[in-house]
Order: sequence, then structure tokens, then C-alpha cells
Amino acid sequence: MTTQILASNTTKTNKIKQLLELGFTRKQVAELMGVGYGFVQNVYAKHFSTQTNARGNAKFKPTIFNRQFGVEIEAYNVTKAKLKKELVKLGIRVEIERYNHTTKTHWKIITDSSIRGSNGFEIVSPILKGQNGLEQLEKVCKALKNCNAYINKSCGLHIHFDASKFKLKQFKNLILNYADMESVIDTFLPNSRRASNNTYCKSIINHKSAIKNASTINELTDSVPYRHSKLNTKSYVKYKTIEFRHHSGTVEFDKIQNWILFLHNLVEYSSDKRVSQVNFETLKTFNQPKVYAYLNNRKEELAA
Repeated sequence: MTTQILASNTTKTNKIKQLLELGFTRKQVAELMGVGYGFVQNVYAKHFSTQTNARGNAKFKPTIFNRQFGVEIEAYNVTKAKLKKELVKLGIRVEIERYNHTTKTHWKIITDSSIRGSNGFEIVSPILKGQNGLEQLEKVCKALKNCNAYINKSCGLHIHFDASKFKLKQFKNLILNYADMESVIDTFLPNSRRASNNTYCKSIINHKSAIKNASTINELTDSVPYRHSKLNTKSYVKYKTIEFRHHSGTVEFDKIQNWILFLHNLVEYSSDKRVSQVNFETLKTFNQPKVYAYLNNRKEELAA
């Protein structure tokens, strides 16, 4: 991915923007691009630092992705031994294990009884971070595709974000923003993941009253009463994470990466902001143009 950006036929400014969006520091970008730190800093200041609008109000700018996260990918049609061999070939530390919820320092391949189809499995990441984490994830997706992993409606994609430093305001804003925007998010995901069509990713819309009334983080984690929801607050109790279960199963890196960046942008936006209008255009408020374009294209594809 980094090599593709550096080799792309675009301006230095665009390359710098893309590298910053992936989580590289300004110093690292300067070294990769072979340019002065000042040049990179100017791009960063223009495109990533907070600006103000004509009324003098703070205007949100997406931050670089340098977050700790975890990924769970469900699929089938590949034996665990075959997948492990392919992953090891690509330099991924991985083990085949019994079903468990323990966070490991390596990727693990486990059985998941909810998946329909032969040789169903779930591959679970260790704690990943920023650009290095995305690069590992890209290799895992490559291995899955090399092994002809299949996806059906019983498969899901689960993303965990570190929430250990969340304050009450950000946590509440995030859950309420997600509940408010849930029907919009549904439009760029398949019908099997919309509303409460799927037992394993139920709607949280009907719990907004409990979310609003929560006065502590513990009360917030109880505001959505089940973990099989589109936004799972229960994971905070055990892992200090917030889990997003809304997305359909996929082994396509481009889909997963854009979903992760969208979620990251929403988390950052929610640190001190609530969405004021519930429509697709609102996504422009807190996403980079290329992420918004991706989401819009997905919506159009699914509506066709």
C-alpha cells in the first residue's frame, strides 16, 4: 500500500496527504518522500489541523489514523491448516486455536459455529495500531483471497477500537451519533445488515433514551442490553474497547480499510460534537473526500 502511494502518478502533496491519513508521522512522511519536514508540516496544517468556518466556529478536520484496533473476520471454504500456511508465508504470526475470547499477541484462527458453509472459521487479530496494523491486515486479506475464502450472509466483520481513554462525553456522543446515523450507515451496507435483520448485529435506535439518560460510563455500557448489536458497548467491560459489528463479512482489504477509517473519523468527531442533521450528506462533515466517495459509491452499488 505504501509502495503504491509512492509510485502513484499524483502530486507530492496528495501523496503526503495519503501517507498522513494512513498514520505515518510527519517525520516519517518526510523521510519516505525525500522532502523537508517543513513541506510535510504545511500539508498537515492545511488538511489535518482544526480550522474555523465563516462564523468562527471550529470546523472538524479528520485526523491521521494512529489508533489501536482489532479485527475479526468470519469466512468459510478454507481449512485452518491451509490458511495458516498461507499466512505464515506472508510473514504473519498465527496459531490455530480452540474457540476463545482471549486477546493474544498473534493472529489466531478459531472455529465459529454461527457460520454456515464448510470449513467455517474466524480469524482474529492481536492488538494492531495505525499504519503498521493496516499493513498486517492487508497481508491477511491477501492470504484469505489466495486461499479462495468465501463469504455469505452468516459472516460478519467486527472491529474493536481501544476505548480505555474515552471520557463520558465522547463515549455518549459516539453511541448517540451512531444511533442517529444508523439508518444512513445501513444504506452503504447490504440489506442483511440493516435495521435488525441480523441476529448478530441488532439495531440500537430504540435505546437512545437509555443512552441519553446515562450519567456514568458503567450506565452507558448497560444502555444497550445485548452484545450482539451494531455497536457493542459490552466489550468495554471486559476489554476496554468499543466493538462495531455492523459491517457484513468481507475479505476485501479496500472495504475493511475504508470502514475502519470511517469509524475512526466518527470516533474523533464524537469527542466533542453531535451530528445535527441525519442524512447522507452529513458524512461529508467528518470524513475525508476519498472516504466519503467510497461510501457514496457503495450506497449506489447496493441501491442498483
